[in-house]
Parts: sequence; C-alpha cells; structure tokens
Amino acid sequence: MTALDVESLDFAKGDGFVTVVTQDATTGQVLMVARANREAIEKTISTGEMHYTSRTRGPWHKGATSGNTQSVVSLTADCDRDAVLARVIPAGPACHTGGASCFDTDGWDVMSELDQLIASRAESPGDGKSYTQRLLADRNLRLKKIGEEAAELIVACADGDARRAAEEAADLIYHTMVALRSVGAGYADVEHVLAKRHAR
Repeated sequence: MTALDVESLDFAKGDGFVTVVTQDATTGQVLMVARANREAIEKTISTGEMHYTSRTRGPWHKGATSGNTQSVVSLTADCDRDAVLARVIPAGPACHTGGASCFDTDGWDVMSELDQLIASRAESPGDGKSYTQRLLADRNLRLKKIGEEAAELIVACADGDARRAAEEAADLIYHTMVALRSVGAGYADVEHVLAKRHAR
C-alpha cells in the first residue's frame, strides 16, 4: 500500500474530516465518496482496509457487516491536502443498494453477479441438475471445458471474427470462474492480483 502522511492532511478545513474518493484500482471506476476523520484514516492505514466516518453512526469499517470490504492499494492526498483518493480492491458492491458503485445507473456488475451466482451453486449443490453444479461436481469436465473454450477462442481470433471471439471469451471466462470457485477462489481474488500487478 502506498504510504500516506497523515500529519500532512488538512482535517481542520473540513471540521475534522477529509473527503475520500474511493476508486476501483482494477477498472478505474469511482465506487463511492465519503468522509473520514484522523482515526478512520489511521485505521485504514494500519489494517489495509477502508474505514470511513459516518454522520449518523460515526467511525465504520467498510464491509464489517456485509463482508463487502475494500482492500487498499494506495492512498493519495490531493494538492490541498483536504481530500484523499483511495484506490482499492472491492470484495463486493460498494453501494448499499447492491450496486458495484454508488454512481451506477443500473446497479449491475455482471462479473460480480456471475461470481456470486457460481458461489451460491457451490454452497448449495441442490439436485445437481444445473450446468454450473455439474461442472463443480466433475473436475475432469470443468478442466476439459476450459481447454475447449480456450481453443475455440484461439480459432476465432485467428479468423479475425470479433463477434465470435467475444462469445468464446465469455464462455472461457465463465468456465474459468467455475474452476476458480472449485478451488476456493473467486473473481475478487483475480481483481486483487491484477491490481497488485498494475500498481507495480
């Protein structure tokens, strides 16, 4: 995590608070805008996860109740030192409405929703009739499908077929996410790795 000099922040200008703009470190999407006092900033730095200060409930750890935490990649003060840009890896939606961002117009993050659906299938196998449940139950089948979808993507790209390449890529991503879930990983873990690489 990029170091931030707390002493240099101008909390006085905001009556004891600074504005925090939180951004997805992988996609660049602005997730939310909140405020934080010195205690919240210090907790963010010490824990590596975002803490804010609410007007109604005081200090709060993002995701402490919902599980939708935000792992910090970097904290950067603006030129006036009264605002902080927090680049994070979100473990779930940022907005209380369920949207990936508080600025979403439709509140829908297709990748996160797909990951959550796959996770629910893994937790509740049910009758095992759904395709996702079949993949989760059959190691050979899911690994075979990854190979097949990768080969089909290669052919589509070699043919210069953009539409088919996009479709095959979607199939490969889905099967990869199922395989990840079968070993206890998820989409957020991939985002975390990508963000760390991007930060380097």
